[in-house]
Amino acid sequence: MKRGKKYKESKAKIDRMKLYEVPEAVKLVKENAKAKFDETIEVHLRTGCDGRHADQQVRGAVVLPNGTGKSVRVLVFAKGDKLTEAEQSGADFFGGDELIPKIQNEGWLDFDVVVATPDMMGVVGRLGKVLGPKGLMPNPKAGTVTMDIAKAIKEIKAGKIEYRLDKANIIHVPIGKASFSEEQIAENFGALMEAVNKARPAALKGQYLKTVTLTSTMGPGVRVNALTI
Repeated sequence: MKRGKKYKESKAKIDRMKLYEVPEAVKLVKENAKAKFDETIEVHLRTGCDGRHADQQVRGAVVLPNGTGKSVRVLVFAKGDKLTEAEQSGADFFGGDELIPKIQNEGWLDFDVVVATPDMMGVVGRLGKVLGPKGLMPNPKAGTVTMDIAKAIKEIKAGKIEYRLDKANIIHVPIGKASFSEEQIAENFGALMEAVNKARPAALKGQYLKTVTLTSTMGPGVRVNALTI
């Protein structure tokens, strides 16, 4: 992949062999976020898990203390009083069976998170082939399958993010924006790492986190010393 002059200049400032402490890593990533837009700060965790085994799956959610810096659109699948609860709690979209053809046939995906009450999962399940590959399927572990719609919406709007292994056993998570202060990014990073460390599978033998990399959308990655986290 061809890289621009700014990227190469930024990369030259980073020692690829060094494991940086969190404050220094955050400082470097912020300095190297030079795009004309407010870049997203991301964490990439390469794990020693084998996601093909159910007992080595890593999946959960955490509310970042300083939010993500992004406005999140929430779609709620519910019925009866729970639809009213969704509306009053600030859901951007809400409904039931009538939303299925809109998503399936019209390709409507103008939402970032899907929440559903347990009794609606039979309906939502029909959207598995559409929502699944995009990581949008509601899941109890992520708190998006729940009867407490108000709480779910409040947490998501406040900066709740989901983390999970991809096919390469890596976790990719946004933790803020380049416009955040170094302290805000470090706090969000700490909250994520605490949650991920608690989610270590009991069945895993050997090293859990192999590499921890902090980066911005357009900037080079900075490896973080995971042993001190």
